[in-house]
This record gives sequence, structure tokens and C-alpha cells, in this order.
Amino acid sequence: MLPIIKIENTITDVCPGIKIGVIRADVTNIATPEGLWNKISDACSEIKRQYSLLEINKRPAIAATRTLYRHNGKDPNRYRVASEALCRRAVKGLQLHRINALVDLINLLSIISGYPVSGLDANKIEGDSLTLGIGRHGEHFEGIGRGMLNIEGLPVYRDLRGGIATPTSDEERTKIDLSTTKVHININAFAPEMPLPDTMKWCCEMLQEYCMAKNIETTIID
Repeated sequence: MLPIIKIENTITDVCPGIKIGVIRADVTNIATPEGLWNKISDACSEIKRQYSLLEINKRPAIAATRTLYRHNGKDPNRYRVASEALCRRAVKGLQLHRINALVDLINLLSIISGYPVSGLDANKIEGDSLTLGIGRHGEHFEGIGRGMLNIEGLPVYRDLRGGIATPTSDEERTKIDLSTTKVHININAFAPEMPLPDTMKWCCEMLQEYCMAKNIETTIID
């Protein structure tokens, strides 16, 4: 069942048009197959063709997320929005890290759509609701592959226990790995870019193709 997601005024006051595309599904995670990796390589080549390095942060979804960071005193050049960081690697000609089918599929979604996407192991989320607010001083958050991350001023999803995802990094506690059997995805449209229903439909199709997704549930929160 999809969790209830509440959006605090600290977010909506700055991004009144925010929409969140939510997807949950039962999945089988595997090592990234060549077909998916080829799609990622093609998407990176297309981003490199379309954008210069200085143009990436002007993509509407990325620009809106950066504005939210700055409004709350966070430097978006130091704490890169994940979709921006992925696209910057593409423009620089740097290969993305190959992780697993679910994670790489989510990264591909973020590159194509421009949206920062949170991909979480649904079985590791505590409680039946999530809240999207702003990180507080001293709040515990261990970014995946980053160690302790200062999330003060960053948008953050919290479950019953604490922070689990930001547009810069997700948390180690709810990390997707090869044992993940249920995925939870938040597509964070702080401003519109790729039409959100199309983004979600494409994601669900990819989940079915590469992760044998079943029992898919979706909703859009605004």
C-alpha cells in the first residue's frame, strides 16, 4: 500500500506547484543488464549533445530544486542536486557508476526527466507515512557512499525514524541493493519539466522490463 505523504509549508511556500510522482512495486533486482546499460550510455550521449556544462543547472526541474536549496541557506554548488550531478558527469564524458538494475534505472530516469528521484527499499521504510520538509541542524543522515551528510537546509523525506532521502542523496538505512524485493520511488517535480504522468509511465514500463515489476501502485501528490 502506498504511504501517506505530507508536504510541509517550508516546501510549498517556495515551490507552490510541486508534484510528487510516487511508485511502489514488487521487484526482482539484478545486476545491470547490457540492454539497460546501453540505454544509459545513449541518454548520456544525448545530454552531452544537448547541453553545455553551464546549461545543465538551467533545466527547469534542476533550477527549481536549486532555488529551494538557496532559499534555505544551502549552497547548490556544494550540495549538488542528484539529477544535476548525473547530467554533469554525462556532459564531461565521465561514465556513470554501474550499481544494479534498480539503481541504474532510477539514475536513467533522473537523467532523462531532469527530476531528482528518490529510490528506496520500501521494506526498510518505517511507518505508513512520509513527510517532506527541510533538514534541521545536527539531524542524523548518512548519505549513500558519502558518510555523514549535513542536511540542514536540504529538502528531506522523513519516515517514523528520521530522514531517508534528499534530492542530493538517499540514506544508507533505506538503500536499494540486490536483496531489495519492494521498491519505493519518489519523482520530485519541484517544477515541471518532462510531463509527470509520462515520466511515471516510462518508469513503470522500465521496472517491468528490467526488474520484473508486479503489483505496481502509483499516485501523484500535489
